[in-house]
Amino acid sequence: MDNWDEIKTAYQVARKGTVSGAADVLGVHHATVIRHIDALEGRLGVKLFQRHARGYTATEAGEDLFRVAQATDDQFSQLVGRIKGRGSDVSGELVVTSLVSLAPSMAPLLTAFQQEHPDVIVRYLTGERLFRLEYGEAHVAIRAGNAPDQPDNVVQPFVSQRMGLYASRGYVAQHGMPTGIEDYGQHRFVGHDNDDSRAPFNRWLREKVPQAALTFRSSDVRALEQAVIAGAGIGFMGVNEAERNPDLLEVFPHQEDWSAPLWLVTHVDLHRTTKVQAFLNFLKEHSKSWGN
Repeated sequence: MDNWDEIKTAYQVARKGTVSGAADVLGVHHATVIRHIDALEGRLGVKLFQRHARGYTATEAGEDLFRVAQATDDQFSQLVGRIKGRGSDVSGELVVTSLVSLAPSMAPLLTAFQQEHPDVIVRYLTGERLFRLEYGEAHVAIRAGNAPDQPDNVVQPFVSQRMGLYASRGYVAQHGMPTGIEDYGQHRFVGHDNDDSRAPFNRWLREKVPQAALTFRSSDVRALEQAVIAGAGIGFMGVNEAERNPDLLEVFPHQEDWSAPLWLVTHVDLHRTTKVQAFLNFLKEHSKSWGN
């Protein structure tokens, strides 16, 4: 791209959703914003936005461009901070992604980090898909399973996601407690709907529990946890979260092979920035109780 100003303008429109919002951030007239967008779309030969009554929504092509623009803008901000001697500042957006099952632990931790650095805007993204760090979709990713092997990522071992097998007191009062694995066929279980899930505890459940006993299934981890709490059956939950709920009983002693290793992943271009390093250090210090 020859004209970064146009890209930066379009990026701010994507962030704010309106021309007027972008104009306020950039300190320019709204006509300048519209002119930049029109020029950029003309140069690229594609529409970057869908225009509607409430504002502007990025198209698929626009989302691709803006992910790169976000990463570039973040790197420029860090560079300017270092040049001006403000490299110790921790501010702006911090985008963190993890499995949704880590949300009960991550949300308080992100809040605590933000309290130490009130100029930080936290964006916490959860879900099954892998957010692409090379496109600036996140600054820090917490991933489970085998160590990520993308060549441009910095991967550090974190902690293990400890999982346990639990049932609600209501379920136990109605169905009793299993006496052993041989008794599992007489009980009701909550499990993931994806038979190809590679999570160690999901594999164990598929191997040990008869298919007919998996009577409540979902592709959403939070839905599965809520089903266990509601008494739908026996199911896996994170140990830390389950121990905070007095209504849950451990059905089977914790096994090490249920645990999944967690990894801290950052992109090499942003790994050494002040904001990312500050968060990584904070995360490592305050998450020591997560592991075994």
